[in-house]
Amino acid sequence: MTIIFAMARFALAGIAVWLSLGGDALAQDVATPFGLTPLEWRFTEALALITLACLFVPLSRRLGLGTVIGYLLSGITAGVALTLSFTEDPQALLRFAEFGVVLFLFVIGLEFRPARLWAMRGTIFGRGLVQLAATSTALFLVVYAYGLDLTAAIIVGLGLGLSSTALVVKALDEAGDRATPFGQTTIGVLLFEDLSIVPLLLLVALLAPVAGAEATAASNITAVLTGIAAIVLLIGVARYALDPMFNVLARTRAPELMTAAALGVVIFASLIMALAGLSYAMGAFIAGVLLAESSYRHQVEADIEPFRGLFLGLFFVAVGMSLDLSAVARNWLLIVLAVPVLVTVKGVVVYLVNRLFGTEHDKAMRLGFALAQHGEFGFVLFAAAASAQVIDAELAAVMVSIVTISMALSSQNERLLAWLQPPARTATMDEDFADAGGTALIIGFGRFGQMVAQPLLVRNVPLTYLDSDADRVREAGRFGTRVYFGDGARRDVLAAAGAGSAELIAVCTNGQGATDAIADLVMREFPQARLIVRAYDRIHAIQLLDRGVDDVVRETAASGMEMGARALALLGHDAEARVQAVRTARERDRARLERQRQAVGGARDREAAIGRILPQPVRRADENGSTDRAPPD
Repeated sequence: MTIIFAMARFALAGIAVWLSLGGDALAQDVATPFGLTPLEWRFTEALALITLACLFVPLSRRLGLGTVIGYLLSGITAGVALTLSFTEDPQALLRFAEFGVVLFLFVIGLEFRPARLWAMRGTIFGRGLVQLAATSTALFLVVYAYGLDLTAAIIVGLGLGLSSTALVVKALDEAGDRATPFGQTTIGVLLFEDLSIVPLLLLVALLAPVAGAEATAASNITAVLTGIAAIVLLIGVARYALDPMFNVLARTRAPELMTAAALGVVIFASLIMALAGLSYAMGAFIAGVLLAESSYRHQVEADIEPFRGLFLGLFFVAVGMSLDLSAVARNWLLIVLAVPVLVTVKGVVVYLVNRLFGTEHDKAMRLGFALAQHGEFGFVLFAAAASAQVIDAELAAVMVSIVTISMALSSQNERLLAWLQPPARTATMDEDFADAGGTALIIGFGRFGQMVAQPLLVRNVPLTYLDSDADRVREAGRFGTRVYFGDGARRDVLAAAGAGSAELIAVCTNGQGATDAIADLVMREFPQARLIVRAYDRIHAIQLLDRGVDDVVRETAASGMEMGARALALLGHDAEARVQAVRTARERDRARLERQRQAVGGARDREAAIGRILPQPVRRADENGSTDRAPPD
């Protein structure tokens, strides 16, 4: 899928670039290779970029480096190995592709709803501001001490102070930490950094050298007033014209018009700011914020998203193509030494700032490692600064290389953190199994295991509980429940807990790896007991059944069915109809699960199992038979 998306994005990119940069060539009699017409040669050049992106972006993702590094490598390879019109003038491509940054900031603006900003105001505008200011100041002092002039050191310090939103949020999602306090703190800081790119780009424009005579006080005042007037005009248009316009367009039921209007809003806002002497990005961001509360916000965001990804990917390709490799080669030792120094300085400052805000040591350490790398907005800032002649091209190339290497190495931060800060040892306790033994043994007494026990208690089934969390064991004791402490993956612990005489063993642990290990052990060492196991999802359930367990229960299946029954009640269906609907749904689901188990049997891993399952829509009540297609032989 990644390759398909990359091809689609860059096919559109090739067409867009050709239209924007290659139109003049079509009007000229230009000699092209292989007897191709100028038009056909332009498409061939676009195909070359598509091919490179399809090679490097999936590879970069597979290595855990993210798509940004893949796009950069695509651009670098194109600049080195290919002779294209794009590579002859990469700055023209870069200026065109900067529209991706504009669209990105528009989408960020859509996310900054006033209610969300207010709820996270302390983290975003308090901790985020202090952290960016502190890291940028520390990095500014480092590069200024190295010998950069004041203006260049300011831009470099600010650019290196930004972290990679794409990499950090991806890591949070993979670890399941987005909704945790740690994840929310991290996202709040990243939101402020994303927001700060607008004034930072404005700062670049203000620091750019002015051709001719020095600006007078009157001209400065005029420029400020013009900027304010442009912002007021933009606010007025957004407040009184955009919703009525989208209302009219929505009635036409023409999706392409809504997409064109969404792009038009971004272009209009950007041009207004540009005419006032401000940045395109500021106009796009303001337009996004003003549309954040609109009823058409989600539609506009969905329409813009493909173009945002398209142009942003093309922007990073253009950054790679415009990278001065000779400057990198001349400064390779500086780059190699600078990366660990700058990343360490930034990580230490992040840690200290979060400690200042009262964050615990362990969490502050995680924040320091998570945000120590430099980010993709550094590319944006350095490219803008080089284009505005605030920094020279060689310094920009060195900075882009430093940012790239820091992002590439960030995937190892978790390993380094684990080495420097070993995980706290799990609490333990001495246990006496002398009185253990029961008809059923429940392994895992978390929220799932506790619910499993309740029907058995109603029927007076003798139960033994086993859990490896000492805190949970003590907590259960406070409520009068005897839970034995021990690791259910150890044979001696299970034997002591009465597994050898139990008629039923229920594995209710959380985590597929631990669950599978316990299930295998029980089937091998205690075959007399019937075995029922908690499954994480459908694929896990199929894999467990394939292992030979007696029965499985998907951890969300029953609650999902219960919610469906209550939804029917709210819609006015009587009790008998609800019971019948749930019974039918359960029967169909179990039959479908058995057919899928037969199809998946022998699959080497989860991905292979998913690949063997055919899509199977759910039947309506008035349709006869089952929709489930027979699995492949």
